[in-house]
Amino acid sequence: MNTMIMATILSALTLSAATTSNAADDPFVPTVTVKYGDLDVATSQGAAILYRRIQFAAGNVCWRMYESDAAFKLHKDSCLQKVIARAVGQVNQPMLTAVYEGKYGIDQSIVVAASP
Repeated sequence: MNTMIMATILSALTLSAATTSNAADDPFVPTVTVKYGDLDVATSQGAAILYRRIQFAAGNVCWRMYESDAAFKLHKDSCLQKVIARAVGQVNQPMLTAVYEGKYGIDQSIVVAASP
């Protein structure tokens, strides 16, 4: 099951980054695998660790989506929020959602419902 979820996060990170940067036609879409088989994401501690891993991976994906540091800096916050929101939505664990909501002050159910 964790393997399936890891692949889902990978897809979420990839698709979100492509959507965020309007690079859907770009043949090179960066991907990052987020592993968390060693965590119990049903606990606040495990969810917080997974969130940090997702956040780090999202930063890597977003950074690689832009050709210059200036473009990255301009779009960084928006890209990170979208990539992280999709990954958190795909994992679909209440504790991880709570961590996300605490960081962004956003109700994740609204973000997921609004996603295409």
